[in-house]
Amino acid sequence: MTIQKLDPRIIRTRKLLEDAFTSLIQEKDFNSITVGDITTRATVNRATFYAHFTDKYELLDSTITNDFRNYLTQRLNCHSLFNQETLTNILFVMCDYHKNLSTLCSNRYQSLGTVIQNNIIEELHNFIYNSLVHTNEQTPGLFKLESIKTISTMLSWSIYGATYSWNKEGRKISTEEFTINMLPIIMDGVGSFIFNNEL
Repeated sequence: MTIQKLDPRIIRTRKLLEDAFTSLIQEKDFNSITVGDITTRATVNRATFYAHFTDKYELLDSTITNDFRNYLTQRLNCHSLFNQETLTNILFVMCDYHKNLSTLCSNRYQSLGTVIQNNIIEELHNFIYNSLVHTNEQTPGLFKLESIKTISTMLSWSIYGATYSWNKEGRKISTEEFTINMLPIIMDGVGSFIFNNEL
């Protein structure tokens, strides 16, 4: 199976489909794009499409969610300690993500953002969770283990939502100013988990 995945023909075909999808999403709303549209643009048949992807949602995940995952891991070390610097970098990454997606999709940003929202939040959640676990290994007892998942869920949804709104409302302040405003809110919230003995 690994050899098949590395087959240059398979990589080339997937790239054709991803490129076709990327060009279509700049022209049409995601909900109106059909598999037929994608295969026509990619100059392959439907059987070829289904040999690589279950449906257009899986193709969406491949082209956008995987790009986000790669960007996140390039910008942030998965073994980073959970601290203010890490949170600052996460906020910058999320601001960049929303800016880039809205530029790619123009007026289709809102409908597309809703479709892939859960995938992006899950990627963000996993990164924050791993960072918290790593921090707890370095400083035992800093976070109660049963609270790490709760903190990760809270942060991933709130960071996604805040950066989405910032971008949707026209980015009225810079990424830097937005991050400065958000950091104390996030840090105070996390602090309540650390010091609350009931959790």
